[in-house]
Amino acid sequence: MESKVSEGGLNVTLTIRLLMHGKEVGSIIGKKGETVKKMREESGARINISEGNCPERIVTITGPTDAIFKAFAMIAYKFEEDITNSMSNSTATSKPPVTLRLVVPASQCGSLIGKGGSKIKEIRESTGAQVQVAGDMLPNSTERAVTISGTPDAIIQCVKQICVVMLESPPKGATIPYRPKPASTPVIFAGGQAYTIQGQYAIPHPDQLTKLHQLAMQQTPFTPLGQTTPAFPGEKLPLHSSEEAQNLMGQSSGLDASPPASTHELTIPNDLIGCIIGRQGTKINEIRQMSGAQIKIANATEGSSERQITITGTPANISLAQYLINASSPDPDPHGKNTFTA
Repeated sequence: MESKVSEGGLNVTLTIRLLMHGKEVGSIIGKKGETVKKMREESGARINISEGNCPERIVTITGPTDAIFKAFAMIAYKFEEDITNSMSNSTATSKPPVTLRLVVPASQCGSLIGKGGSKIKEIRESTGAQVQVAGDMLPNSTERAVTISGTPDAIIQCVKQICVVMLESPPKGATIPYRPKPASTPVIFAGGQAYTIQGQYAIPHPDQLTKLHQLAMQQTPFTPLGQTTPAFPGEKLPLHSSEEAQNLMGQSSGLDASPPASTHELTIPNDLIGCIIGRQGTKINEIRQMSGAQIKIANATEGSSERQITITGTPANISLAQYLINASSPDPDPHGKNTFTA
């Protein structure tokens, strides 16, 4: 969500993300991309559809509020047309509502629901649309699905009200966007969690494999806040060779859990260090737990405007810790240098 103030008042540019199934995306794209081209031209909004052979795709709509509402209207009427066409070939008598799924940062969902559900109730009553906010975050992200269903007109009114709430209550902290998972991705272990590799990042992966690794980590509690323990090259994590571990893995051979540890150094400006540490160290502790890496922040030195952060762990731990530090920092690219230990 971005908003820009111009001299003539508030000129608001919004980005709204929608989650769609392959069939819905096909309907929006149309033959040879004709439908989406027409939607872009007539609404004036930018409409991007995520790549990939995933069962789900993300449709991103960006532009001034008027353009976004036009694009939503065109999508809602297209879906209603699809429902009407499918009903002509079926025996169903009642017409199902049009349904859209928005992807919203979890930090904004509280404002959307309102105290005791007052806001969401008001939106439902004033628009006639059904609105449901998912209780859980979408996998490997800090976003939730918000499902809207009703007539196209009710949906358009509902989207307008949701946009107002989102503008009044911007997201808090860094948002990890939901990325639909491809059919199959490689899995790695780090710090009691399984991760899938997406591009250059390791993304947490909820899986049976995670249970196995958590079982393996039972004897190694997370390091207390503010303390770090040295990780030695070739250090092995304790593993249980219990039946449960073997059943989960589907094999009875011993496991080597951890490649040799290495070290990575980042230099962070002093004015950004607070975002990374968080209130009473909550953020840095969360990053340590999620990444499984040891993270040490050097004390401030007089006359220096920067602080050194040393990350120790496996390459996968370091990659994830670096990603999470970048996500916490308003500076998109703290400059780091590799100093791998022997």
